[in-house]
Amino acid sequence: MSGDVLDAVLAFVGWVRRAGVPVGPDRVHAFAAALDALGPAQLYWAGRLTLCGSREDVVLFDAAYRAYRQGPAGRDGRSSSLPRPASSPRRVLVPFGLSTKDGDDAGDGPHPATVALRASGHELLRHRDFGQLTSAERDEVRTLLGLLRPAAQTRPARRFQPYPRGVVAPRRTLRATLRALGEPARLARQRRRDRPRRLVLLVDVSGSMAPYADALLRFAHAAVRCRPASTEVFTLGTRLTRVSRALRARDPEAALAAAGAAIPDWSGGTRLGEVLGAFVTRYAHPGLARRATVVVFSDGWERGDPAALAQAAVRLRRLAYRVIWVSPHRGRPGFAPTAGGLAAVLPHLDALVAGHSLAALTELVDTLRAGR
Repeated sequence: MSGDVLDAVLAFVGWVRRAGVPVGPDRVHAFAAALDALGPAQLYWAGRLTLCGSREDVVLFDAAYRAYRQGPAGRDGRSSSLPRPASSPRRVLVPFGLSTKDGDDAGDGPHPATVALRASGHELLRHRDFGQLTSAERDEVRTLLGLLRPAAQTRPARRFQPYPRGVVAPRRTLRATLRALGEPARLARQRRRDRPRRLVLLVDVSGSMAPYADALLRFAHAAVRCRPASTEVFTLGTRLTRVSRALRARDPEAALAAAGAAIPDWSGGTRLGEVLGAFVTRYAHPGLARRATVVVFSDGWERGDPAALAQAAVRLRRLAYRVIWVSPHRGRPGFAPTAGGLAAVLPHLDALVAGHSLAALTELVDTLRAGR
């Protein structure tokens, strides 16, 4: 980092300190490294992510940043009462002087760069329950859900590929020997190819899952976009509905609209045992779930006989590589699997995880990639 840039960094840090943020040498070093990697156009986020250590620091940092970006008027202290930045996306000017050499006045000759910023509490939203979000927070979470890349781990295929180490490849070794007129050639090696393991998502869209159905279907859309050929999505309610093709649309809103039009039992009743049994009979046994990772998103409320649901879970467990149950109530304090359906399938699951927030779904992505 050049001397001019370092002077500008220290000038901005001085404004943040005078606002009341306790900025130590370690935070200044992290801020300089972040700004060097992101560029001056990302001054706001580089400073917010490295100079702030608490929610109160963020408030003070926003005030210092607003005063700093106003130029000379803000540095006289006359812009401290400006309103907080809006939570919606907007175009703003981020002045940051890179060519000045005057200590505290390093920002008097800024080189403004127009960038798009979104001021929001991402870390706070990560742990918020989907059923308790406001409209603005829900829009923010939908955007973050689209950034996830859910995918099951890979598995060895039957075909081989050349590899420096591995078993001997007889055909390639023989062809090399023939090209050398029968002289001993170097042994060719090979290993099995890796292919994506199929991921099957079963999303409960009954009335009890209504606060979470939209977020879970957006998670399923992200999974389909990540690996369209090896991901299947079904909805569970009073009947079984396959929505994989509808979710292949690139635009999330168009995909959710197409899926909603194809689901006749949205926010209706639930017959988990009957519907899961229909999935095993019609799709799992013919090969859709063989050696696949199956994820069921449901709270486990069953109006029918839990024994039918347990029997379907047993059959599914024999076919699938892994069976993961995602319950929106799993992350709540004092949770116990007392729901009739959840208690029936619990002995036949590989994992019971939470699915009530963005952080929980992020952990689910890690669980899928980790393997059994």
